[in-house]
Amino acid sequence: MPIELLPETPSQTAGPYVHIGLALSAAGNPPRPEEIWNEMAKPDAPGEHIVLLGNVYDGNGHLVRDSFLELWQANHEGRYDEGFDSEKAFNSFGRTATTFDAGEWTLNTIKPGVVNNAAGVPMAPHINVTLFARGINIHLQTRLYFSDEPEANAKCPVLNLIEQPQRRETLIAQRCEVNGKPAYRFDIYIQGVGETVFFDF
Repeated sequence: MPIELLPETPSQTAGPYVHIGLALSAAGNPPRPEEIWNEMAKPDAPGEHIVLLGNVYDGNGHLVRDSFLELWQANHEGRYDEGFDSEKAFNSFGRTATTFDAGEWTLNTIKPGVVNNAAGVPMAPHINVTLFARGINIHLQTRLYFSDEPEANAKCPVLNLIEQPQRRETLIAQRCEVNGKPAYRFDIYIQGVGETVFFDF
């Protein structure tokens, strides 16, 4: 009996409607009781508390004000936390979105520790970032590294897969301060000059 192949489900870009379903506060809607949002670390979570922030730009250098980001990271000891629980001090998974007015996303978390790759080689502290936005049929995957980890970044087996050193710089979040708190700015360029390196997993 011949095998009947099912047709592929049509794709659709995230558009502005992703905010309504997954970024309620960014869309001006009240949050749900169990909301996965941009507070990955509560005040009592161990580790160095940091603020992440940035903008998303299209190929023409214009702000993408309706993009949506998911972030996945290890804790300060380099271990991933399994499962989401709003009662825990730290969750490895978080979400955020650019605002419709300023076009900036923010997230409160802790600086991750070192994680080894599958071969047991230490990778520089990093955060995995998934980007959804209008005009993108398949979400984009990238990583955020830290500007104050130059030695670890120089040895990171993943960063070193990028042959051009100047392209590696597109994955480095720059240390700064926000309201007196340690912070890192990470701007994402979907196309054009300074295009962020995206990974094909």
